[in-house]
Amino acid sequence: MKTTYNIGISDWKIGVAGDVLVTYALGSCVGICMYDKIHKIGGLSHIMLPDSNSIADISGLNRMKFADTAIPDMYQKLVQQGASNMTCKIAGGALMFATSSDKFNIGERNVVAVRAALSKLRVPIIASDTGLNFGRTVFFYPENGVVEVKSTTQGTKQL
Repeated sequence: MKTTYNIGISDWKIGVAGDVLVTYALGSCVGICMYDKIHKIGGLSHIMLPDSNSIADISGLNRMKFADTAIPDMYQKLVQQGASNMTCKIAGGALMFATSSDKFNIGERNVVAVRAALSKLRVPIIASDTGLNFGRTVFFYPENGVVEVKSTTQGTKQL
């Protein structure tokens, strides 16, 4: 039976063949679609910030908010459910507000952190749609690994 999972900001979910994983309104946030094509299982994470290192009190930390914690956590859950040989597709990381400082380009910093976290896990990024200045919505299909990226200004593309 087909199930659609909506992934909010600072959230992730795992799906299998027949499921659809959706996250809306990726601006500077990044959507990470990890996928095992043999087992037809995948996860979609919607991270908001690059890393948790600046948080002094981690007791109430939402690990799904940060690239450095959400990605390894989702990876481990996928492995526990039988995934191996994973690949990844990412979208988002836009510069939503004009700024003269790279410090405030959270989108770019998010993409860099996502790439670093995936590299550390040795999960290759096989497709991406990141940067620029527009929001995106992502539909991920673990049945075949297809990722649809929709934007009001750019239309729909398949990764």
